[in-house]
Amino acid sequence: MTDASDDAKNQDFRPEARAPRGFADKRARDLRAEKAILEAVSAVYERYGFEALDTGAFEYADALGKFLPDSDRPNEGVFALQDDDDQWMALRYDLTAPLARFAAQNWETLPKPFRRYAFGPVWRNEKPGPGRFRQFIQCDADTVGSARPEADAEIIAMAVEGLEAAGLPRGAAVLKINNRKLLNGLLTGAGATSEGQKLAVLRAVDKLDRLGVEGVRLLLGEGRLDDSGDFTKGAGLAGKAIDSVLDFVQAGVGGRSATLNNIAKVVAGSAEGDEGLEELAKIDAALTSLGVADDQAIIDPSIVRGLEYYTGAVFEAELLLSTTDEKGNKISFGSIGGGGRYDDLVARFTGKSVPATGFSFGVSRLAAALRAAGREPASAARGPVVIINFDQAHMGEYFAVAGQLRAAGIPAEVYLGTSGMRPQMKYADRRLSPAAIMLGGDEIAAGTVTIKDLDLGRELASGVADNAAWKAERPGQQTIPRGDLIAAVRKIIGG
Repeated sequence: MTDASDDAKNQDFRPEARAPRGFADKRARDLRAEKAILEAVSAVYERYGFEALDTGAFEYADALGKFLPDSDRPNEGVFALQDDDDQWMALRYDLTAPLARFAAQNWETLPKPFRRYAFGPVWRNEKPGPGRFRQFIQCDADTVGSARPEADAEIIAMAVEGLEAAGLPRGAAVLKINNRKLLNGLLTGAGATSEGQKLAVLRAVDKLDRLGVEGVRLLLGEGRLDDSGDFTKGAGLAGKAIDSVLDFVQAGVGGRSATLNNIAKVVAGSAEGDEGLEELAKIDAALTSLGVADDQAIIDPSIVRGLEYYTGAVFEAELLLSTTDEKGNKISFGSIGGGGRYDDLVARFTGKSVPATGFSFGVSRLAAALRAAGREPASAARGPVVIINFDQAHMGEYFAVAGQLRAAGIPAEVYLGTSGMRPQMKYADRRLSPAAIMLGGDEIAAGTVTIKDLDLGRELASGVADNAAWKAERPGQQTIPRGDLIAAVRKIIGG
């Protein structure tokens, strides 16, 4: 039972305005940048013959497989809830698990191979941090039902073209390629047979960029003591086996063909290693036929992303551009996407192995990288044309102009606040509007309209020293017949 004081407290309660950790609010600039990327990449995928597919946000939790812990409430790693039929559902962790479920469920009716692309939000119940969100947008392309290495090559070529279409010019990113079978064959020959030991080797190799060759050497052996005094247990390989692994991960010198020759010297003689070499050779040949040069896609044996998950070829897109934050400090984005061959995912549902390969990149991460590199899509920073509101009595005229602009495909709005002209112009500037339309009594009577080119004004203002002269010149402002409005605005926005 509550008393009057409790009721008063409840009435006075004001929740703190805050977004949950790991969930970002996005304004028009972010949304438009992401939309521009998705439209550009989707066009590439469709040119390659991939069809769009959208699956629901929720999947049954048991369909997500490797991401679920052994507990009654599968809420670690994913966001899950129990349906009214007592089945657990979880927000999708990625776009690949839903594809595997869809393919298994509809396999008999699908064209084979099944080539699909998809994009949309995914959710991960993980600890958020700088640049690490619990909700973000992914964009995937996958081929299900082809074991040919050429299917991997086509995914790689498509990823190269897609990233360039998204705004990364040639030389701004590179696709790095490896094959799990190469390292498996090498480790088998070195005597590393347990999955735990193999995983320890993968984790050691993954630290090559950060720790260097000698640091990785320690982790491949007994272990490493870091600067803080913490000891990391190593993979336990012997000296000769350690040398073989290090020779392998450093074999990526020169073009794809030269790297393949270097790798062959290390892994030749292992059945699985030879199989991996043959697959990479076929990928290289197909990439050459597709016009993908060595500077766009390279073979790099040090790439180990998720090798315990993938069954063959793996690839990772690395950003090469110099990027800075808003304060001018250099920042590193590193990997902006990746993928590989995963032949066991559909088998979780059917018991039958179905070959599959794909590539995925984080759209929000790529948008942030483009912005940090000063290559944000131009369309991402464009607001509507704003019609200045001088007089309530002329509201009908203002809306008529807005309707005329909208009918011509030009975004437009009438200012509906209560401020005067100067704040309205500031409002239009903050909206990054290309132009402001001024329609006072004199213009209405004369059948004219005054247009202020705000894009030009922003451009010229950056070089103005004399503010008085600037005001006197009134740059980018013109009064024209109302019938010429659409043509004039289109000239301003470049359309």
